[in-house]
Amino acid sequence: MLYLLDANVLIDARRDYYPPDRVPQFWQWLVDMGTRGQIRVPKEIFDDIARGKDELVDWLRLNRHTLVLDEYAPRDLVAYVTERGYADDLADDEIEKIGSDAFLIAQGLVDIGNRCVVTTESSKPTSTRANRRIPDVCQDLHVECIDTFKLIRRLDFRIS
Repeated sequence: MLYLLDANVLIDARRDYYPPDRVPQFWQWLVDMGTRGQIRVPKEIFDDIARGKDELVDWLRLNRHTLVLDEYAPRDLVAYVTERGYADDLADDEIEKIGSDAFLIAQGLVDIGNRCVVTTESSKPTSTRANRRIPDVCQDLHVECIDTFKLIRRLDFRIS
């Protein structure tokens, strides 16, 4: 299984749960899982993160060859996710609001059953159009989606 990380997985981990100066093991574990080919950050997500200027950006750039998925999401799948997962008549501002989420989910569609989206977003089934959440769109499109804590359990992160 290839786990595709949303930006919020890295951002929230750094800010709230595993600050690199306090839990460097987590960040090394991510690199190790990348080396094993078990996790990747889609290029579109990397591009979003790389616009910033902080230690997370520096760390991701340093580990780019290990962690970044070496492919862009197919345009036809991005269009499918946008139209079927959000709405088929989105305005430009709504498409902008979705941002790279459609690309992340499209990467999951590339190989259903062998790719899983990882996000810290919570389900909110009542949301519509551009306000839909990643887990809900994934569920509708039959793409597996889990949170960071399930990823940690599945790939057995431990501090010894």
